[in-house]
Amino acid sequence: MDYPKVTQTYLNHHLDSSRWEVYEPQAGDIVVTTSYKCGTTFTQQMLYNMLVRNTAGDETFPDLGPVSPWLDSRTSPMSKEELGGHIKTLPHQRFLKSHLPLDGLPYFKGVKYIIVGRDPRDVFMSLVNHYGAYTDFYYDQLKHDGEQGMPRFDGDIRAFWKNWITRGWFDWEQEGSPFWSNMHHTQTYWDYKHLPNFLFLHYADMLTDIPGTVKRVAEFIGLPMTSDEISAVVKAVSFGRVKQQAIAESAQSSKMPEVFKGGQATFINKGTNGRWRGILTDEDLDLYKETRDKVLSPDCATWLEEGAGKNIEVGCVDYF
Repeated sequence: MDYPKVTQTYLNHHLDSSRWEVYEPQAGDIVVTTSYKCGTTFTQQMLYNMLVRNTAGDETFPDLGPVSPWLDSRTSPMSKEELGGHIKTLPHQRFLKSHLPLDGLPYFKGVKYIIVGRDPRDVFMSLVNHYGAYTDFYYDQLKHDGEQGMPRFDGDIRAFWKNWITRGWFDWEQEGSPFWSNMHHTQTYWDYKHLPNFLFLHYADMLTDIPGTVKRVAEFIGLPMTSDEISAVVKAVSFGRVKQQAIAESAQSSKMPEVFKGGQATFINKGTNGRWRGILTDEDLDLYKETRDKVLSPDCATWLEEGAGKNIEVGCVDYF
């Protein structure tokens, strides 16, 4: 059988794929991987409540970073060596975060990969809120050794769309600038969807059936769960509960440097689908279709656009 291989190095203002060099796989490891704005942290929070503890009673949003590190983050407070030591000490079944396409992420047969996808047009609308909330503090964090940092968002949504949908940040990409690929990310995993250690989740499906998603994830990772345990996880990750926690946390940390204006309350936004309708013009959608047909296989494009078969406005967690 043909297995995935690393063929690209991802190094920019947000990413450093070389940090995965310190990773040594262990039995039971889980990697949650998305491009961005597809439900990464939503999935991590589910796993946290399944594998660590229930957070429904927490006043503030749980700190997932130390528990489920984003290994390829170039702005991580931990050095590569510190990161390698840290993940070895995690006391629970490990669930790690990545935003790397499969051509930049090491593949291991004994590791389970959860890939989360979303309609690219919905990804963009969520990204507008995300990118538009970056603070001066975070822009400074994204500068490294005199290399090109993150371009600032000037508020022009139409220009942002045209750049994002027609240009890549890396030479081998055709979309995603000034971040990194969105559609290419999903396609690299979709090409290997036959692998038994890959689970594909669609954001729309997750929103419309959180209990079913928890059950599906539990079965994939081999975790027995009762109906009461599933209900407890659903309660903990519901939008109302999480948004309340985020607002409380933002109020407590208002005097500290923030990555996002408004802190967690901004980061956890609306989590709805279909907001691109009435915003993206026919010309915008023509650009989307042109790039989509270059980057995505027809079946992958259909899955990303339809998911459960319909886009419904459902409140949930809108995460990076």
